[in-house]
Amino acid sequence: MKITQIRNATILIETIIEGKQQGILVDPMFAPKEAIPSLKYVTRSKRRNPLVELPSDMDELKSRVTCCLITHCQKGHFDHLDRAASKWLRENNIPVYCSAQDSAFLRNKGLAVHSLDPSLESTFLKGSIELVPCLHGEGFIGKMMAHGFGYHLQLPNEPSLYVTGDTILTQAVKEFVNRTQPDTIVLPAGGANFDLGGDIIMGLPEAIEMGEIAEGKLVANHLESLDHCPVSRQSIRSEIRVRGWEHRFFVPEDGESIFFNQLELKCVEQ
Repeated sequence: MKITQIRNATILIETIIEGKQQGILVDPMFAPKEAIPSLKYVTRSKRRNPLVELPSDMDELKSRVTCCLITHCQKGHFDHLDRAASKWLRENNIPVYCSAQDSAFLRNKGLAVHSLDPSLESTFLKGSIELVPCLHGEGFIGKMMAHGFGYHLQLPNEPSLYVTGDTILTQAVKEFVNRTQPDTIVLPAGGANFDLGGDIIMGLPEAIEMGEIAEGKLVANHLESLDHCPVSRQSIRSEIRVRGWEHRFFVPEDGESIFFNQLELKCVEQ
């Protein structure tokens, strides 16, 4: 399995199933740098989003996409599906998998939607996919957010993978990780907030706590791409080094790929 960090929450998961290359695009945000307004509403430290461009080999990455997973997309969550990505998915007739709660919304955008029942484990690419609820913030901020689902993928001849989606570290997430112990977890670690209320995704402390709970490999993303995410890659890497987790907890740069299998792991920068 190959996971490429594209930007923010957008990743590409690549595998070979029955001799055929499969590329699973997750939560695509394709807008160019500074195309979208700031997500800071009170302070003066506002910058237009995204803060960085897409990787230079984005056309090549797109050419390897065979389907798409959306964790959440309503209530203005452009950083998980923006207009540019919707247009590209529609024009290329890419199958889009999402929870039942998002299916009508995405069909109205003209996308080729495959709805997933959150209460069931479904067949996916000759393997299985299970939905895990997210809590995208608490209190009055939480009421404003779209609470989507993470995805637990078990694909043929690959390590299991849990893409948490945008969530804080809830008891439900902890219990799921303790029960299933996925081989690999992709989690947000940017500590996103809107100046008012608490964080709406995991920040540095929760990312480290996840590292203590999980026995497998971890990949942190949702970093340094949006102006309301203050956590830096360097701050996470420093905590990883202190704990001696360099062999199992990764913080890829945009455009960097990580290869996973059940025997070994290596990182390759692209």
